[in-house]
Amino acid sequence: MPTPPQSRADRRRATEARILAGARELFAAKGFDRTTIRAVAGAAGVDPALVMQYFGSKRELFTRAVQAAPVPPAAGADPGALVDQLMATLGLKLGGLPEGTLAMMRSMLTDPAAAEHVRTVLGRQIDGVGAALPAAGDAELRAALIVTTLLGVTIGHQLLGLEALRDVPADRVAALLRPAVEALAGRPSE
Repeated sequence: MPTPPQSRADRRRATEARILAGARELFAAKGFDRTTIRAVAGAAGVDPALVMQYFGSKRELFTRAVQAAPVPPAAGADPGALVDQLMATLGLKLGGLPEGTLAMMRSMLTDPAAAEHVRTVLGRQIDGVGAALPAAGDAELRAALIVTTLLGVTIGHQLLGLEALRDVPADRVAALLRPAVEALAGRPSE
């Protein structure tokens, strides 16, 4: 039996997902400054103009690539894919954030507008992670704990330059943090 043709919206989502996956990989490997729109387009198998059409700018592409708001998996899916995506996102953030993002993070505790912006972004991330967790009354709390833990590690590494985090490879940080994130992403607490 032939597969039904994909709708235009489905094709668009698939293309956007390929672009984001390519961007995550390149930003993690090369950082923000050395990653080009042309390279992202090549990794996704699309024209660079399409990347710009979907995301508008390299900064917006990076912002979307580092967001910890995954598409919810199918019901009953293994939370391992969610944890993999969250760990990849952490690796991107530890690889270096654009100055605009760092400035927003530096300002969030003293400027009400910056704080509101960060609350909105984190709220979307918590909603996305919560939707991907097994259904339970505490999914939002577990999602908030995951997102804020990753934020705390990012702040300690990027803004504070904590000696214990500064020179540690991102994959080592992710390996140590993974069991905690897996525990929060797994079965709901009783």
